Amino acid sequence: MPEPTKKDETPNGQPEESVAPESYGAPPLPEISLEVSPPPEATIEAGNEPVETDRKSPQPAEPEPLEAVVAQEPSPTKNGLDQPQPGGVEVKESAESANSAVKEESPSSHPPADDDKAGATTPSPTPQAEEANSTKKLSVDLPNDSVPVPAMGRKDSVWSLGEGQAPEDLDKPIDTPPLSTLLIERPQSRTIPVGGDITFIAKVEAKDLLRKPTVKWFKGKWMDLASKTGKHLQLKETFDRATKIHTFEMLIIKAKDNYAGNYRCEVNYKDKFDSCSFDLEIQESGQGSQNFDIRSAFKRSSEGQEDAGELDFSGLLKHREPKQQDDAPDVDVWEILKNARPDEYEKIAFTYGITDLRGLLRRMKKIPKEEKKSEAFAKKLEPAYQVDKGSKIRLVVDLADPTVELKWYKNGQEIRPTPKYIFEHKGTQRIMVINNCSSNDDAAYSVAAGDEKCTTELFVKELPVKIVKDIEPVKTTVNERIELECEVSEEGAQVKWMKNGVEVPTGVRSRYRVKCEGTKHYLVIDDASREDTGTYSIMATGGTSEAHVQVDLKPLKIYQDLQDMKVLLGQPIKLHCEIYPGNVPGRWYRNGQLIQPNDRMNIIHRNKVHRLEIETSTLHDTGDYTFVPEGYSQSLSAKIHIIDPPRVHLDSLNFQDNTVTIVAGNKLRLEIPISGEPVPRVVWMKGERVILDSGHRVRAETYGDQTSLTIDITEREDTGNYKIVLQNEAGEASASVKIKVVDIPDAPEAPLVTEVGGDWCSMQWEPPKYDGSSPILGYFIERKKKQSSRWMRLNFDLIKETTFDPKKMIEGVPYEVRIFAVNAIGVSKPSEPSKAFTPLAVTSEPTMLVVDDVTDSTVTVKWRPPETIGAAGLDGYLVEYCIEGANDWTVSNKELTEKTRYTIPGLTPGSKILVRVRAINAAGASAPRSLQHAVLVKEVIEPPKIRVPRHLKQTYIRRVGEAVNLVVPFMGKPRPKVTWLKEGKPIEQTHVSIRNTDCDSIIFIRKAERSHSGKYEMTVQVENHTDTAIIDIQIVDLPGPPQSVTIEDVWGGNVALVWTPPKDNGNATITGYTIQKADKKTMEWYTCIEHYHRTCITITELVVGNEYFFRIYSENMCGLSETATQTKKSALIVKEGKQMKTPEYNDRDFQEAPKFTQPLINTFAIAGYNATLNCSVRANPKPKVIWMKNKIAILDDARYRMFSNQGVCTLEIRKPSPYDGGMYTCKAINDLGEAQVECKLEVKGGFTFYELMQRGVPLHLIDKYMNETKIVEQQEK
Repeated sequence: MPEPTKKDETPNGQPEESVAPESYGAPPLPEISLEVSPPPEATIEAGNEPVETDRKSPQPAEPEPLEAVVAQEPSPTKNGLDQPQPGGVEVKESAESANSAVKEESPSSHPPADDDKAGATTPSPTPQAEEANSTKKLSVDLPNDSVPVPAMGRKDSVWSLGEGQAPEDLDKPIDTPPLSTLLIERPQSRTIPVGGDITFIAKVEAKDLLRKPTVKWFKGKWMDLASKTGKHLQLKETFDRATKIHTFEMLIIKAKDNYAGNYRCEVNYKDKFDSCSFDLEIQESGQGSQNFDIRSAFKRSSEGQEDAGELDFSGLLKHREPKQQDDAPDVDVWEILKNARPDEYEKIAFTYGITDLRGLLRRMKKIPKEEKKSEAFAKKLEPAYQVDKGSKIRLVVDLADPTVELKWYKNGQEIRPTPKYIFEHKGTQRIMVINNCSSNDDAAYSVAAGDEKCTTELFVKELPVKIVKDIEPVKTTVNERIELECEVSEEGAQVKWMKNGVEVPTGVRSRYRVKCEGTKHYLVIDDASREDTGTYSIMATGGTSEAHVQVDLKPLKIYQDLQDMKVLLGQPIKLHCEIYPGNVPGRWYRNGQLIQPNDRMNIIHRNKVHRLEIETSTLHDTGDYTFVPEGYSQSLSAKIHIIDPPRVHLDSLNFQDNTVTIVAGNKLRLEIPISGEPVPRVVWMKGERVILDSGHRVRAETYGDQTSLTIDITEREDTGNYKIVLQNEAGEASASVKIKVVDIPDAPEAPLVTEVGGDWCSMQWEPPKYDGSSPILGYFIERKKKQSSRWMRLNFDLIKETTFDPKKMIEGVPYEVRIFAVNAIGVSKPSEPSKAFTPLAVTSEPTMLVVDDVTDSTVTVKWRPPETIGAAGLDGYLVEYCIEGANDWTVSNKELTEKTRYTIPGLTPGSKILVRVRAINAAGASAPRSLQHAVLVKEVIEPPKIRVPRHLKQTYIRRVGEAVNLVVPFMGKPRPKVTWLKEGKPIEQTHVSIRNTDCDSIIFIRKAERSHSGKYEMTVQVENHTDTAIIDIQIVDLPGPPQSVTIEDVWGGNVALVWTPPKDNGNATITGYTIQKADKKTMEWYTCIEHYHRTCITITELVVGNEYFFRIYSENMCGLSETATQTKKSALIVKEGKQMKTPEYNDRDFQEAPKFTQPLINTFAIAGYNATLNCSVRANPKPKVIWMKNKIAILDDARYRMFSNQGVCTLEIRKPSPYDGGMYTCKAINDLGEAQVECKLEVKGGFTFYELMQRGVPLHLIDKYMNETKIVEQQEK
């Protein structure tokens, strides 16, 4: 937010401006008011700008002298009116702080709304030297010349927080909308001093609000402060969730005078509104009055600038101390200048101390003058002209009498025609052209026509010198040459070189040399030093350029750095380093302390080499050594360590062989003296494990000159060799201590039960792995039942062996046993229980072993289970045989058989064998059961016999589509030959599957059809013996509809129907009929009767006036027929009486054979995108549509979907692949005929051979597709 300027209002409504205090604690400036009275008669002439005169008539009074009025506070005007005195010129100037903004008015800028007609107001230029510290604002009011009367009482447009209310609007009430109570705390009017901070707070309760309200802050009526936030104004919002209150704050920082005024806070929430007004008063700090000679303010601020001649405010700011002016009589400078010739202006200005002559002349130019009608000139020269340097200008006068002789003058000297000055004549106009204007042309010009003369002033505006090429930063080292180069826009321009804001001295004895070559300017430093480091800048009238120059020391080069050293106690120490430059001295430090040479320490410096030597090292020489070269921040460091090898003193221990014995559970603390410098690091180790000092039970501790090992509660695992390792920089030492912990032995491993009997077992075990460091004395044995938790000890005297045979156990009961080991310390924990074992006995021998069957190579025996099986149960049987006369028994079954029948295969025909069987269980094999006599291996012929199941002895009925699976057992030896015939003919294996075994034959039909019906003859043959059986199979289906249905008679509400049985009874007896009726109007069918057995019926209770159709379904054991036969004529139920016979008309026969009205079209499809084939067919009755690909019907393929709607047939191919291409045919069939159309489908964007293989495409299709693809590609080429 720009810093505003406060305006105070005088009692009569005339706004006055006050001067804000200068920043950096400068004393405040007084307000200066300059009143100059022009001549009584004012005319309209101010250059080419229109000027409005005051509406009041000018007062013919004597010209008032120039007077300077210095005021501390605003006061009413002289005449007490709302307007300043006519003819007065009031100059008001205010200075703001260094951070305030500058409001400039120039021909190129847009003037404010309130000052658009104030043509006499122009800003003064801002000097570059003052621009960084302060900014200024100049406002000049010329009420008589340029300000309209209505604008006299209004505020000037300045930058501020807001306009506020006009004086005439203060008493008017402000119209506001109806208020709702939203603000629970309103901001209050406050007063603060200039430069102070203040916060205004508004609070809104949010208990009844669904969202945050909208808050706006205003200054005056319309100035919204939301867009003015910045370093002087901040708006803040917070919300307290506990109290549900919104807090809105407006913070004003470093208040200015013009921040004072009326403010307003508005709160909106949906249809609710609330506002609050408050005032802010700024107390001004005291301002000391100072007397200045106002004429000293008129000086030229910058030659050639666009705003030259304006009041130079920087000149006023420089007057920090009041200066006493010489008392001089008041002189009317305006009157003197008015009556003087232009060539006398400079002399008058010099006489009265006015250095800014142009400033006064420009003020004079704006003062209306009474023009006297000239006899020689119809149009005179303008009061002043301005031209850019290097341009040309035309001075034009218009003569009333063209014959008058005309002369031109420059500063009183007559001008002769030259290439620079060219005279032109155009009618009555006389023109002087000045080419290539320079600063010498900046003078007063006049033209004389007879006795009359008119004058003007020509101002040549010099363009500012700009920086074309900036200075570049430089980084170098000492003793080097530095040359800073800058290029400006003009040759011979005056520039100023600065270093850190101070002008660089360029005298004869100065280290700095300045040279200029055309537009290039140079600053040269021949021998640079570190003091030349800084920021150098060059200043021209049109800008500045700066760059940083860094001069560093020459880099330090380290040829050899200090090295860390480890020195044994008493040995010499030598530290050595080499650096460049070699003439640089340095200092040695140890641990930050300066080292001074003495008898023991010697410091040597020879060229680049620096050495520190110590004859005999002591422990105090340990530390960090540093060498610091003078003038450099870099240093060289090294560490010196004085070391002494460590030692372990085990002599103080009084244990034999350094072995310590302790009973488990006791505490052990072992202390061993040590030595070494520095104090060695002690590590206790047991094997590879390090014992830490933070251990809970076992820990190692070190105290200065001794180390200790502590075991709070010793355990058997603590037994072993403990190693002590001492380490420091001097070396390493180690020693070993053996600790032996005696304890009870470990529990033995679980015993192993090797053999089990009926009431006993044998067990063995291994000794425990750890005997507790004491010999094992013996063992205790215990046993228990597995389901029990009570152990029973089996021996009270120790058993020294590792085997034992427990006895007196119950058969069939699971047992477990365990072991205790005993040594001199005590009894061990019990071992893990053994695997559960059960005392078991073998079964008795099998019973009733007999021969069941004998063939040429096998003997089948069967038997009964043993009479006594026992608790171990029965796992199976083992069958053995041997040749008669031998004693070599062969096991026939490698695996136990659970069946009581077994066939011994692979026997020699004609041999005699003996057979025996054993029962096997967990306890072993029982005694064998043998056949009493040997068996001769020879097959016995048995006549065949078919054993037809009872349900096959009558007709076997199945529906179409069901599976038929018939098993017919038979007998006979050897294996009979089975044959099947149907109606005396062999059965085709493609329709019926037949499988024969040794004892039965199976006939299987997966989906039965009516053609499978008939009588099947089964023949079983063994050599010359045969047996035959006939099986009658009947496959039934739904029947067809009745052949015809006719209406025999209609009377009253009755209709007589007659029909003929169906042509196809479905290979089953017709069991009945179902009759339905439908009203002709609705054609909704209703069932009249079901399961009707006759072929004629009378339908009763029909509605009079309705016309009915009838249809009949036939029924058999499978159900109703798929379709029904409908009466061609309808039956009209009419009232009794006379009836009008309606003429009979023959119905049109709409039946026709299928005909395709829209054929299939050859189609190209994209692989992976669904494709459809469409055609339309017309036929009656509705045809059956069949789709074919390459003449093969498409059936039950998930990749194809077929639709038929209103005769439109569609085939959708889901995501086709190249092998889906080919000839597609659509075939329509009904009772009257058939028709077909076909098209070719090509699938583009095919797959590679590998992709087709991944999709499972057969190889012959892949080969066909690849060949077709090649042909298509060749055709396309």
